[in-house]
Amino acid sequence: MPTHWYQGRVTNIQKLSATTRQFTIQIENEDSIFDFLPGQFITMDLPVSEKRLHRWRSYSIANHPDRSNVLEFCIVKSEDGLGTKYLFEEVEVDTLIKFKGPDGGFVLPQNLQQESIMICTGTGVAPFRSMIKYIRQQSLNFQKIHLIFGTRNAEGILYKDEFMQFAEENPNFIYDVALSREQHSAYHYGYIHDIYKQKYAEVIPNRHFYICGWSKMIDDVVANLLVNMGYDKSQIHYELYG
Repeated sequence: MPTHWYQGRVTNIQKLSATTRQFTIQIENEDSIFDFLPGQFITMDLPVSEKRLHRWRSYSIANHPDRSNVLEFCIVKSEDGLGTKYLFEEVEVDTLIKFKGPDGGFVLPQNLQQESIMICTGTGVAPFRSMIKYIRQQSLNFQKIHLIFGTRNAEGILYKDEFMQFAEENPNFIYDVALSREQHSAYHYGYIHDIYKQKYAEVIPNRHFYICGWSKMIDDVVANLLVNMGYDKSQIHYELYG
């Protein structure tokens, strides 16, 4: 079956931090609904190279499926990345973006009656935002979700108000932020590892960890959970960003 490519028009660009922007894209010329699972990603074909592998960039969808054919992407600028250089320096409202998808198996757990510990840094929060917005919009019941977000300083906390509001509305949702380079009275000073190692030292079978971010962070979390803390590999799920 041939790959179906979509065309979307950028309708909004929002600055989330000094290095991060949210791009909103409206899918054009489609008679059907672009459906996806919370947590999935799409692959953009950006005009930055003759070679396909240099043009293709995958980004998690940061909003929940609502049948609107509107997609949001939370993207951080990379110093040596052709893709983000194009997105940050050339793309503007009304720019057309070609993409395919959705893809990926890192999605909202079917069983929400287990503890779900979501661990991320930076734009790794995107798939978790999609999952949490869907849970909220659908008023789904869940036993416990703990979102642990890490960044360098308070300016880099993404979607803070949304998560704090959901935590106020639902006692089963816990939201923690770790700042590695700045001391702040409202947040943990240090790394995400400090939080989950302290909170979940006791191993129980009805608990699953979902991890999204760069490879070094994921490697460290998986090693801690498996080797140092004794969790089973079936309880650990991750999405690699690089």
